[in-house]
Amino acid sequence: MELYGKMASAQDARYGQKDSSDQNFDYMFKLLIIGNSSVGKTSFLFRYADDSFTSAFVSTVGIDFKVKTVFKNEKRIKLQIWDTAGQERYRTITTAYYRGAMGFILMYDITNEESFNAVQDCAYPDAAWLLKNYLRISYRRFLMYYWNFSYTPHLYKMRSTQIKTYSWDNAQVILVGNKCDMEDERVISTERGQHLGEQLGFEFFETSAKDNINVKQTFERLVDIICDKMSESLETDPAITAAKQNTRLKETPPPPQPNCGC
Repeated sequence: MELYGKMASAQDARYGQKDSSDQNFDYMFKLLIIGNSSVGKTSFLFRYADDSFTSAFVSTVGIDFKVKTVFKNEKRIKLQIWDTAGQERYRTITTAYYRGAMGFILMYDITNEESFNAVQDCAYPDAAWLLKNYLRISYRRFLMYYWNFSYTPHLYKMRSTQIKTYSWDNAQVILVGNKCDMEDERVISTERGQHLGEQLGFEFFETSAKDNINVKQTFERLVDIICDKMSESLETDPAITAAKQNTRLKETPPPPQPNCGC
């Protein structure tokens, strides 16, 4: 990706530009793992960050994070990966951390129907939620939610409403069905997961933190699509385009001056 190395100097912090005082990385991406309690978010994070697994984890209280550095196109990228609590009582706390996030892993448990339904609810608020909250949200946002609720996802694709509301405008999402090692207890077929991913417009992986299946691949793909989106944004940003044009104009040598015959 040729433009990638120029992005931090051209764009502001919303594209992962590092603090000038920090020389340990070139870019920083804030990533969040979200989903119901007990779908395996913490185990997934520890498998990727530390290559470790234990079945003794307790439910995350509030929010926690780990840091991992990866390399792409000869650039050092610091991944700040946030593990969010899945319980409803922590929802207000965790959504506050969505701000500035560039990527999300939206996770369900393939052995738990409720966790799969929660992923869909996250993207499509139900009628009860709309009726309860219509006075607290803007009219424009209400219409957006109503449109997404009223029309089938086959006709209208949307990002998760919480993600779109609180994070970077171009935040990327990968849908993950975790615990694929528990095949005997599976209740969500791979086809259902793939179909939901297509409806929401998200790429889809089935993973296992326990058996280390597709964990690294999920994060690598998320980083890839964030970089791709950053590159597209750079190419289509009018301010950046104008700056590049001005630079080219300045680099054009001046025309030769006529020689004075005096």
